Amino acid sequence: MQSRARLLPLVLLPLAVLCGTPGPLSVKPEPMGPRDPVVLIIGAGISGIATAEKLHRHGFQNIRVLEATGRTGGRIRTETFGKGLVEIGAQWIHGPSPHNPVFQLASQFGLLSPDALLEENQKINIHGHPPEIPVVLSSSGKKINPENVTTITELYYKWLEQASNLTSRDCDPEASVGHFIRHKIVNSSQEWNKELLEMYLAYLRGLLNLECCVSGTHSMDHVALCSYGEYTMLPGLDCTFPKGYESLVNQMKSPLPHGTVILKKAVKNIHWDGSFLGDNSHVYPVKVQCEDGESFLADHAVVTVPLGVLKKQVLEFFKPVLPPNKLQAIKNLGFGTNNKILLEFEKPFWDPNTTLIQPVWEGGSPLTEAKKDLRHNWMKKLAIFVVLEPPEQLGYVLCGFIAGEESEFMETITDEEVLSAMTDYFRTFTGNPELPPPISILRSQWHSQPYIGGSYSYVAVGSSGIDVDNLAEPLPTDKEALKPLQILFAGEATERKFYSTTHGALMSGWREAQRLIDRYPVQRFTVSRHKL
Repeated sequence: MQSRARLLPLVLLPLAVLCGTPGPLSVKPEPMGPRDPVVLIIGAGISGIATAEKLHRHGFQNIRVLEATGRTGGRIRTETFGKGLVEIGAQWIHGPSPHNPVFQLASQFGLLSPDALLEENQKINIHGHPPEIPVVLSSSGKKINPENVTTITELYYKWLEQASNLTSRDCDPEASVGHFIRHKIVNSSQEWNKELLEMYLAYLRGLLNLECCVSGTHSMDHVALCSYGEYTMLPGLDCTFPKGYESLVNQMKSPLPHGTVILKKAVKNIHWDGSFLGDNSHVYPVKVQCEDGESFLADHAVVTVPLGVLKKQVLEFFKPVLPPNKLQAIKNLGFGTNNKILLEFEKPFWDPNTTLIQPVWEGGSPLTEAKKDLRHNWMKKLAIFVVLEPPEQLGYVLCGFIAGEESEFMETITDEEVLSAMTDYFRTFTGNPELPPPISILRSQWHSQPYIGGSYSYVAVGSSGIDVDNLAEPLPTDKEALKPLQILFAGEATERKFYSTTHGALMSGWREAQRLIDRYPVQRFTVSRHKL
């Protein structure tokens, strides 16, 4: 996935510029009485918090965020592990440079390390790939020659760049990235050194496993080829939050008045296009019914729940049912699972300068389909291990990534079973049958989370960026100008160029907040005394 964004002047843009996302081209202010509009935001992930904070900053008084779980942050989740803090969800700021709003906010809040703010790091463009060649270990317990790894890696990245540069005019709408890469492998492998052929194929299988983690899918055969290049990568060397990713969410929500965010308030369904009489004698078009029986009336509801939730319960979630184009978009788009397994060791078995460890199963190949046996083979989908740094603060911790059905199966077994499997795994790859087991383990289980259902979205075969736009379109549509705006949609799955990212989720929240701001000129606000 190649970024087509040009490098911009390397200065921090004012936050007001970033927050001023344009609204609709033609905006008619909503009719207003002597009160503020009531806005309900469903979900307290970063998109929901961003929506609420921006509306509050622009004078909206009656805002409530309804969060199903007992915490804010959504798929941003920081926990204590080893000697320090680790990320269960979002790990990095991808593309930390002037046009990334997450980077901008983190910089202004003082949440980043000095290295992350260096101008030269903002200029680096790694195109979403690991910044350096990992240490590659084979299932025979040997290290693979770095020169051979570099050769095949550069070729693979070239194919991904070619895939991202295709347009809908150049490819079959039913084509996949996986099929495209396999076609390249078949054509190129005829010229490869026969002695290296088996290793190259096994390593390419591992690279595709890694790509599944990047895209949040079970197989790259599920990822649409024609839309692959629409995903935009920003320049900058990926960086992390020393005090945890949740420090960003905490800073963003801190200006919100007490009681704005209501936790453990799961929404059962949203009634819209209605006429619901409030205690203040105002008639509202939206009624949100919660699982605990409590209901809220609103002028507008901003839905920021993950696509995984919509896929499971969209028909029951909205009353009346959403229009066909929106239902089709929810069905067409992909939403997969990418999990982490964090392992703490008493002593490192890796060299001090190692930052990435990539496993390669000998005999594997992207050209053949392995027999499915999840119980015995789930760990073969593990794509890469990141050495978390610095060890003085975190301990000796590896963070492994695994996607797809194998990842979802991993969620169903016990910590003890995962720990045992990982002990055998690293004894195999290091060639040391006496390697001590990890001393502790922590893993994510995103697929099992009832109000999430996976990790993030992707444009699947049979869908396109148009589906992302359709998902983002508010209801009633702008074409129905006689009806007031009622349901708005935000979240990473609604950002056509930045889906699957934290900055995409943030931008979508600002986008929908701006849509409402544009409809209610600030000078027309009056302070409301009625309660929600």
